[in-house]
Amino acid sequence: MGVAITGMGIISAIGHSVEENKTSLMASESGIGPLRHIQTKNSKHIKVGEISLSNTQLSKQLQLSEDHSFTRTGLLGLFAAKAALQNANIITNADHKTGFITATTVGGMDMTELFLKQFATDVDAQKYIQSHHAGDATQKIADALDITEFVTTISTACSSAANAIMLGARMIKAGKLDRVIVGGSDPLSKFTINGFKTLMIQSDEPCAPFDAHRKGLNLGEAAAYLVLESDEIVQKENKNVLAYLSGYGNANDAFHQTASSENGEGAFLAMQKALKMAGLNPNQIDYVNAHGTATPNNDLSESVAIQRIFGKNNPDFSSTKAFTGHTLAAAGVVEAVFSIISLQEQTVFPNLNFKSAIPETGLIPVTSVVKKELSHVLSNSFGFGGNCSTLIFSKA
Repeated sequence: MGVAITGMGIISAIGHSVEENKTSLMASESGIGPLRHIQTKNSKHIKVGEISLSNTQLSKQLQLSEDHSFTRTGLLGLFAAKAALQNANIITNADHKTGFITATTVGGMDMTELFLKQFATDVDAQKYIQSHHAGDATQKIADALDITEFVTTISTACSSAANAIMLGARMIKAGKLDRVIVGGSDPLSKFTINGFKTLMIQSDEPCAPFDAHRKGLNLGEAAAYLVLESDEIVQKENKNVLAYLSGYGNANDAFHQTASSENGEGAFLAMQKALKMAGLNPNQIDYVNAHGTATPNNDLSESVAIQRIFGKNNPDFSSTKAFTGHTLAAAGVVEAVFSIISLQEQTVFPNLNFKSAIPETGLIPVTSVVKKELSHVLSNSFGFGGNCSTLIFSKA
């Protein structure tokens, strides 16, 4: 059956709640647009998935003191984590062994990059120096949620949140924890915008995953969390289960620091491991929420891996990154939330902007909202350094 998911929360470019995200997905409404909140020389040459709420607005909604040192990573993370706990009807974490595992790549850089040149002279800005490292937002969120049993940060690039979910599930299965809030948070920042620009893989148009003429990715920002709970809690408290995490797998492509291999070996192995853990055959997967970044390299590599796993009978698949942008460390949990919504709504969400198949594979994703019977959804997340992770969610 797997590990029970009893709550989820999300904030992304297509909504500030699970319900708003679901509405946008069902209506095929993308959140990709021009960059507004960050000033960079590349602003006019890219499209992004930006959250409309400012740091000031988030701070007010979270009722934080005016002199707080939360960066945007922490603000978005706390917003989504609180929503996940509320969704799971959890008032206190004191009565169970509870952990918090979150993912980020940006950490506090969204704030420290603003004050880098004035830290020596601006006393007010110096409070953000301690907020720079990836674990700072993690600890701030954990403190706000009163979680002390186990707190850690995962940063494995774009597979980070998927790996956070996997670690949480493993700790519940091992009896180390009863409940774990797992997910990730990444804001847009100059560092990532300019960094991906140097790699020449950002598109100046809304991205087109798996399209033959794809130009590159759109960066996005988001935070999302799942509440994982043990069978004992679920049965004892008669908890409502949204879905089960029935399988997961992690492998390394061991090919290149930023590129995926031509045969998609890491992706293939991760999917193979997840299927084995779930006790499922490939033909039992009803929908694949693909990593699908819309970069030439990733989409071809993942397409080959999908064909290696599923043969000629590949299931319905799509990338939802044309809705939100690529949210880096948060991508795995953003798409976990979307996978769970798919199971709840018995709906496959479209791969926006697709026109023609990649000639090497000929794979055609779902391009409109499709209602169908879904029991098992497979979700892929692949990161720089070759870190490949696959999660399988099953209907409750």
